[in-house]
Amino acid sequence: MLVVPYVEVVATEERDAQGTVKKGFREQSGAWTFFPETLETSGHLQPDLRRRGLHKVRVYELKGVTRARFEAMVPADTSATQSRRIGEPWLDYGVADVRGLVGSPRLVANGIVRLIEQGTRDGQGIHARLAVPAAGQPIRLDTQLDFVLAGTESLALVPLARSNRFSIESSWPHPQFTGSFLPRSRSVSEKGFTANWEVSSLATNAQRQYRDGRTLPATPMVGQDANQNTPGLDAVGLSLVDPVNVYTQADRASKYGLLFVLLTFIGFFMFELIKQLPIHPIQYGLVGLALAIFFLLLVSLSEHIEFGVAYVISSVACIGLLGVYLSAVLRSARRGIAFAAMLSVLYAALYGLLISEDNALVLGAGLLFVILAAIMLITRNVDWYQLNRQAA
Repeated sequence: MLVVPYVEVVATEERDAQGTVKKGFREQSGAWTFFPETLETSGHLQPDLRRRGLHKVRVYELKGVTRARFEAMVPADTSATQSRRIGEPWLDYGVADVRGLVGSPRLVANGIVRLIEQGTRDGQGIHARLAVPAAGQPIRLDTQLDFVLAGTESLALVPLARSNRFSIESSWPHPQFTGSFLPRSRSVSEKGFTANWEVSSLATNAQRQYRDGRTLPATPMVGQDANQNTPGLDAVGLSLVDPVNVYTQADRASKYGLLFVLLTFIGFFMFELIKQLPIHPIQYGLVGLALAIFFLLLVSLSEHIEFGVAYVISSVACIGLLGVYLSAVLRSARRGIAFAAMLSVLYAALYGLLISEDNALVLGAGLLFVILAAIMLITRNVDWYQLNRQAA
């Protein structure tokens, strides 16, 4: 924004104790705020990964350039007797958290490098002072700000100009576009993304919202209701998300865990009826616990080592334990090895579901269909009534 301060003399009327009206004059300060005609921000967003304890935090550095063009007209004096004193105007660049500024930004206005100072008229950021204009004088400025901004996970830009263009590119392959406006064009691949926004002042109330004192929406504090936050400025935004993180993968695995336990119990039941092998309920329970402990091992190990390595260690430990135990329960090493092989296939299929970002649902549904079809085909000729009579 371009801010032009002024002090003007205004007429006043005051009543004294006797009720007599006394006229006078006093000085009153104010400021005019002008928004850019055009605003263009472009830059390369370099992502990085930081660790805090057992957790990973996504951070970035944005090496950007902001170009803004101003065409403002300083109001003329209303009368010769009530003139205004115009002070030094300045350019405001609002930054939600100035601690993210890396190094010293460089500002050029009309070809002249300007000294940048801390703070803005209405909040955090930086500003640069300009020459004092005369009343009724037009102000034309072409500005360019080169900056490096560090942040965590998300970035937002406010379209305050009449015509706004934003362009961000990055090597992060999983962006989430947020805010009031989606990109007009974007390209996302495994090598990164490029996004371009075009926002007109006709499509946003950002200027009026800024004059009303709004800021960027704040993140709710712990225990605070998000609905208590006042509405923020219209903005375009993006977040660096990890769609298949450790806890998402562990959550998916636990959702399929009940199915794995159920399928194992079905296999036990079929052996018990077809091979006439009595299996005690305690043995059912121990096998179920061995399958359930896999997910606890997976979550705990994945907080310290890579998820794939944690998955292999957890699955090998549990499948190996079950293979040895079931060899005794089913009274045959071959049967125990067969059960262990079946579980190995299931866990391999489950890993494919966990690492899939876009096709997890369709792969999971297909896996369930194949398993159900296999059970139905294997048992299609079984006389269940005869098996029940034999068991009795």
